[in-house]
Amino acid sequence: MARNIVEYTEQYLQLPFEPIQAAFRRRHVLREIARHRPARLLEVGCGHAPLFTDLAGMQITVVEPSSVFAANAGQLAEERCGVEVIEGYVEDLPARSGFDMIIVSCLLHEVDDPQALLAAVRRLCGPATVVHVNVPNSRSLHRLLAVAMGLMAAPGDRSDTQRRMQQRATYDTAGLKAELDRAGFVVDDRGSLFVKPFTHAQMQQLVDNGFMTPGMLDGLDRLVETLPDLGSEIWVNARLGHV
Repeated sequence: MARNIVEYTEQYLQLPFEPIQAAFRRRHVLREIARHRPARLLEVGCGHAPLFTDLAGMQITVVEPSSVFAANAGQLAEERCGVEVIEGYVEDLPARSGFDMIIVSCLLHEVDDPQALLAAVRRLCGPATVVHVNVPNSRSLHRLLAVAMGLMAAPGDRSDTQRRMQQRATYDTAGLKAELDRAGFVVDDRGSLFVKPFTHAQMQQLVDNGFMTPGMLDGLDRLVETLPDLGSEIWVNARLGHV
């Protein structure tokens, strides 16, 4: 079933705790960009907060299918040199090389055909291009807790939030690597971010009542150093392999 981008945009903007989750995701992505220092960057699906607002000294292209998010990115880019915003799908971009890094953040689990998306990304890669992908973790702490409580039969089952957000699936580390392998990529590096003990709605409630402090949130993010497989999201850095 094709995704309804308008409905997805509306639901995303209403999702509890997602702004906080997105901030930790963004912080990690920006660290990876700083580590690899690309001269040309492609962001696939920028949402309401494109990365270029926190970046300088590089050429940046954004491709975003949501007209609301693309228009917002376009406005933010009006006074920026070296930023190109394209409203559309990455699958529709013509093949071209030259990107040093491609960011596919919180997207692969949402599309109907992940191999088509990855094939489109592959056409935009050069031999040294780093592709950074992150997705929700099907074996995160809060999902394992839900199984232990009898609320889910298996950690990879689709949740109510996933259905509302039109998300196709949730990956574990092995599944994400296998998806990239099938598309002709080699995973060089991987990890997770932000250990989330509870659901988005429960986390938002704890933030709202003051129990979950900023220091506690930062600690949960750093907890992946001790519990590397239990973060709420997993990430990989990959490059072109052979098919």
